[in-house]
Amino acid sequence: MIRTDLLALTPEVLAALSNRGLVKRAVKAVDGGEAPTLAVDGDGAVRAAHPDGVTSTLPAGGRLATGVCSCAAPGVCRHLLALVLTYQRQQATESGRAPHPAPPPVGDPAGGDATEGNGRTGDGDAAEGGGPTVDGGLTGRVDVAGPGGEHHGPAAVGGELWRWSPGDVTDEELAAAVGAPALAAAERRRRAGYTAVVRRPGPEDPVPQVELPTGTVRFLVPRQIGYARSDAAADDGAAVALAVWACRAADREQPDRREAQVRVGGAVSAVDRPALDAAVTLAGEVLLAGAVHTGAGAAARLAAVRRDLDAAGLRWPLLALDELAGQLDAYAARSARYRPETLAEVLAELPARRRAVVNGGATPAQRVLGTDEPAETPLRRLRLTGLGARVSETAGEVAVDVVLAHPAAAGVLVLRREFTAAEGDPLTGHTLAGRRVAGSTLGALAAGNVVSESAVRSAAHRLRFAAGRLARTAVTPGTGSWAELPPVLLARDLDALAATLAERPPRLLRPRTADESVRVLAVGEVRSIGYAAGEQRLEATVRARRTTIQSFG
Repeated sequence: MIRTDLLALTPEVLAALSNRGLVKRAVKAVDGGEAPTLAVDGDGAVRAAHPDGVTSTLPAGGRLATGVCSCAAPGVCRHLLALVLTYQRQQATESGRAPHPAPPPVGDPAGGDATEGNGRTGDGDAAEGGGPTVDGGLTGRVDVAGPGGEHHGPAAVGGELWRWSPGDVTDEELAAAVGAPALAAAERRRRAGYTAVVRRPGPEDPVPQVELPTGTVRFLVPRQIGYARSDAAADDGAAVALAVWACRAADREQPDRREAQVRVGGAVSAVDRPALDAAVTLAGEVLLAGAVHTGAGAAARLAAVRRDLDAAGLRWPLLALDELAGQLDAYAARSARYRPETLAEVLAELPARRRAVVNGGATPAQRVLGTDEPAETPLRRLRLTGLGARVSETAGEVAVDVVLAHPAAAGVLVLRREFTAAEGDPLTGHTLAGRRVAGSTLGALAAGNVVSESAVRSAAHRLRFAAGRLARTAVTPGTGSWAELPPVLLARDLDALAATLAERPPRLLRPRTADESVRVLAVGEVRSIGYAAGEQRLEATVRARRTTIQSFG
């Protein structure tokens, strides 16, 4: 019996299921003549005897996390990874096809962390340079043949294996993968109703993913539901079931869309949200009176409405009201943070969100109001890539927003730090780059690679690193290349990007997530570049590799 699930585990998937440091150590051991001796039972269980005396087993039908090893490391260890790599190479030799490529050298965009299992520090092999690589590393693709000549692995694009949907998974397969308790918890959530965004796979990004209110689920191995993974730390399998049901709804309702917003379960009821009505009424009063005539008594009204919105879990109207309060405070203080266009936008946003849910718009009400969004979500071990930082100053108050790509969730997270400049000692970007945060500096975070076990994400995709004795965050220098970012974040064709952005709901109705429109552009040519001093904005006219000329500011 051939374990096609093991053949589909590319180094990229193995790194997602463990970490890149362990994958590098396992590759180094196997390439260095320390490959284990394998035995395959009749039911498909693979047993390995390693040269160091350790024995490991991957049971039949079990995913990598169910493997058993006699070493002291908890969770997925380098011995289990060596078992998988050796099994793949033996099957490749027998079939006459090439095995998966090795991982990249140290300094790759994912951080190259070296830890054993679920947090125990390894012996530092991943800190050595010059590891074996093929085609630039973990993103290499391979075509592995199964017992009947079929192809396995998420990159077997020749056979279009990426054309699959997690919605095809049966209830029996789902129950076997996540377990009865997790399935029961997911069923309770489905009865209450929830929303999701389903992103279907394509030849350039063969991993389906589903964005739930509590996290993003990625289906790493085609048709192997046991290898689905959520980025939320508290995931117990229920998120996987919710994601599968969301895919079924998308396949049924929007079969032709690459990205589909769906609502699953729950009864459709009339909208009765007094807190939202109060916020809309308050916005109308401010609109009629104008910022100049909004008196000091408005602060108490704003605070009361804010408490009601928070209690009702209306995340996006709550954030809009916070921005409204900030604009009114800035006007009263004659601060440069006040902008008439910003005030006008937020005054239009609150009634727009209410009108969309009352009239039953195309966007689910939960997405318009953010009712499914938890205030904060602790994340499991994650890797982030620095995309730079934005520094803004108003009357001596300086804010630094570090923008970090989260490839596993195909989005960005923003870490904010605020400082007060001393009189006569202005804070510049250069001086702020050396300020410490999470054991590193703002400059290192903005240009480096981050691996963290203590990240917490807010509903608005703001990032913070939780403090604690066991909380760890490591920052390594970046390579200066963003080529490995997923296609959702890396735009190589600006015409295609413009079409994708045009398909989104109106901005006034979208989730209020930080820097939602940030993209990395693959630029073919810079035609002109300049600086608008009044707006403090860099403006450039560029030509992408495959598009017409576009201007960006």
